Amino acid sequence: MVNRLYLKELISFDRVELELDKGLIVFSGPSGAGKSILMNAVLSSFGYGMAEARLCEVSIDRPLSLQSEVYEFDDEITIKSIKKDKVRYYIDNQNISKKALNELFRPFVRYLSIRDKISFANEELIDMIDSILSTKNKSFKKLLKEYKKRYINYRTKLAQLQKIKEDESKLAQLIEFANFEIEKIEGVNPKIGEDEELLKIKNQLSKIDKINEALTNANEIFNIEEAVSEVYRLLDKDDNFFIDTMNQLRADFEDVELLSEELTEVDIESVLNRLEQISLLKTRYGSIEKALEYAQNKKEELKGYQNIEQDKTMLESFLELELHELQTLASRISLYRQKEAKNIEKELEKYLKELKLSPVYFRFNTIYIDELGVDKVEIDLNGSNASTLSGGEFNRVRLAMMVVSLSSQQKGGVVILDEIDANVSGDESIAIANMIAKLSSVYQVFAISHQAHLASKANQHILISKENGKSQATILDRQGRVDEIARIVGGEKPNDEAVNFAIKLLD
Repeated sequence: MVNRLYLKELISFDRVELELDKGLIVFSGPSGAGKSILMNAVLSSFGYGMAEARLCEVSIDRPLSLQSEVYEFDDEITIKSIKKDKVRYYIDNQNISKKALNELFRPFVRYLSIRDKISFANEELIDMIDSILSTKNKSFKKLLKEYKKRYINYRTKLAQLQKIKEDESKLAQLIEFANFEIEKIEGVNPKIGEDEELLKIKNQLSKIDKINEALTNANEIFNIEEAVSEVYRLLDKDDNFFIDTMNQLRADFEDVELLSEELTEVDIESVLNRLEQISLLKTRYGSIEKALEYAQNKKEELKGYQNIEQDKTMLESFLELELHELQTLASRISLYRQKEAKNIEKELEKYLKELKLSPVYFRFNTIYIDELGVDKVEIDLNGSNASTLSGGEFNRVRLAMMVVSLSSQQKGGVVILDEIDANVSGDESIAIANMIAKLSSVYQVFAISHQAHLASKANQHILISKENGKSQATILDRQGRVDEIARIVGGEKPNDEAVNFAIKLLD
């Protein structure tokens, strides 16, 4: 509920500070005093309409189910709007957009406008019936919960199937491309480190003639080997070191000769072609290792593509079976709803009779299954649907429906009524006042009063007056309420009969 309202510089209001009660809060006063302006300020605090005050601040009890991943809340929440060059909104000193503010509080603050017929939309009517049923019938509540859970899963699987079908047109190309990439890499069949070996061979081949020439010249050393050994003997010196060295040279030269023989058998063109192939792979994939890894990934992709058709078949089978199950559940839910709708019609009839209206009937049509089931619900009042009702008829039917739904509502919400009792007769005014009083047992209700009966039912009566172009809001005591209700009944100078009537209403 709204505990406090504080305003500064709101059109004709300099300043307003009100401590608000629970139950029914009525604004009344002469025409043009500023009732609608003040009501609009309350609405703007929850993201309805435009904020006109330079500063508007409301304090509310935090609804038990109010949750947000973005904002943190105290037990008593303060909502503030500040208007300078533009309007900025804050919730517990955290910046918030008008849209986000409205989305947060729309479930808890209901604004019923004469211009808004959404309350008779299919979703709203079904929600009302379901809420009443869930309160009194645990089997239905369990059935509805199961249906909604399974329908969400059904829609998820349906989206997956649609994605597979969309991908099917691309599937042949994807498979062809994957095979092409694999064949390109496996056709070269590179080995890790092979490029380094080939480069080494290439370098050796490029130097083989020079190696052979140098080797021929170097072999001359063996012609003087015996002469050197003779010198060591004549000098009586140990020639083992020299002999070992010559033996090592002989072995090394033999290795070079073997390499030379092997290289003469190597096809230089094949080496160069192989290097070119591997070079192209390295340029495309970065390295031999990465090329081999890429080929393996493509093989895994192919396995996945091969599973797609199997997945599609399984999904189609699941969806066919699940659709049948959902239709069965939805049909059971529809039977519950239609039966409960008859009970609601009977309950509504007595309230509508007080409001001088004919009975309302719920018309059920079967549609293709959706998140609500297979029902499309409309109301029928003397052959007229919601779109053809007058504003007065619409408001009165909606009020009766809200009263019938009270048992399924949690306490603590706020209802803001727009011109709810304007232009109605005396009997209708009494009926409207009684129903709004019933609503106020569950909701905190804000209403502008045009009738004495509604004003007399108020838990808190606030007079909006205007003098010298300046408006003010005053919480009335009993005598103030007598005077104001007498003014509503008898005009600006009420007679004793109007005063006595006001006292009688309050008593």
